[in-house]
Amino acid sequence: MTTLEIKDLHVEVANPDETGEPIKILKGVNLTIKSGETHAIMGPNGSGKSTLSYAIAGHPKYTVTQGTITLDGEDVLEMSVDERARAGLFLAMQYPVEVPGVSVSNFLRTAATAIRGEAPKLRTWVKEVKESMSELEIDPAFGERSVNEGFSGGEKKRQEILQLSLLKPKIAILDETDSGLDVDALRIVSEGVNRYKERETGGILLITHYTRILRYIQPDFVHVFVNGKIVAEGGPELAEELDANGYVRFTSAAVGA
Repeated sequence: MTTLEIKDLHVEVANPDETGEPIKILKGVNLTIKSGETHAIMGPNGSGKSTLSYAIAGHPKYTVTQGTITLDGEDVLEMSVDERARAGLFLAMQYPVEVPGVSVSNFLRTAATAIRGEAPKLRTWVKEVKESMSELEIDPAFGERSVNEGFSGGEKKRQEILQLSLLKPKIAILDETDSGLDVDALRIVSEGVNRYKERETGGILLITHYTRILRYIQPDFVHVFVNGKIVAEGGPELAEELDANGYVRFTSAAVGA
C-alpha cells in the first residue's frame, strides 16, 4: 500500500515583472492519496490545480514555503526531480514538451532503465512496448518519431499514457489529460488510465475542468479547488453537481470568506 500525503502545503511563484512580492498560489492544501484510489481535482482557471501537480513533481519555478509532501513516510520535498520519479511519482503534463532529436523508443527505454535501475532486456522490452502501443492504438512507426515534435494533441496525450503503462509508477498525477482530445482519443486515453489502475493498483490524482473524462475514469473522491485550496470534498455526485451548476457556489463562498 502506497500513500502520498500532502499537509498544509503553501506554494508561491516569483512575480513575472520581478518588482513585487512573490505570488502566493497554494494556501494550505491537505490531501491524501492511497494505492487504488482515484482523486479528481476540479476548479476554475487560475485556482492552483496545475501548481499542485508541479509542486509534487518538483518544478523549480514553484517554491514550497510551508507544509509537507511525503510518499510512504519519505520526505518528497528533499528529493530531486529524478529521485521523485524513481520513488514512484509520475506527472502527465497539460502541455508536454517537445524533445527534438530523441526518438520515442529511445526515450522510453532510457526512462525505464532509470526507473528500474537496469536496462530492460531488449526482446522482452520490444514485446512490452508493442503490446502497450497496440492497446493505445498507436502505430509502431510512432516509436521512431522525436518525442512530441509535430504531435497532435491526442498523440501527445497517448504518448504520456504509454509512459504510464511502461513505467508503472505508484502514484500518477494527470494534469488536464483530457485537454484538446476528441471523443475517440478521450476514450482511448481513459481506457489506458483505467488499465494502469487495475494492473498496478496505482493511485491517481486527476486534474480537470470538466466532468466528461469522469464518465470514463470513475473517481472515488472529488475535490473542489478554489483560490489555492480545497474548499469542498465528496464523491462522484459532487462532480455531477459541478457539471450542472458550475463553480459559482464555491467561488462565491471563497470571496465571502
